Amino acid sequence: MSIQQLHTLEDFEQYVAKPGKKLLFKHSTTCPISAKANEEFQAYLKDADTAAAVVLVIEDRSVSNQIAEDFGIKHESPQLFLLEDNEVRWNTSHWKITRDAIKEAVNQ
Repeated sequence: MSIQQLHTLEDFEQYVAKPGKKLLFKHSTTCPISAKANEEFQAYLKDADTAAAVVLVIEDRSVSNQIAEDFGIKHESPQLFLLEDNEVRWNTSHWKITRDAIKEAVNQ
């Protein structure tokens, strides 16, 4: 499953509007914690068929800020959201982003 990179607010809006469960990962390319979270995210996706997207928080800051605003959830990085029907079903950040945690959230 390939990961879609969201560069614009339009990309973000279209992604959120898609049906079904999907993951959205806010990733900082300069942060070692985010690098570890990204490894876990990628490891989960290897065996999963869940749609997934990433926003690079430094490079695409306007999209990152819009996510916090739209979802009403304070920005953190790294941060992971499980979305379904235009809503956040689950979210977590930092060291709590693990393959097992993602699997558990998606399967609920």
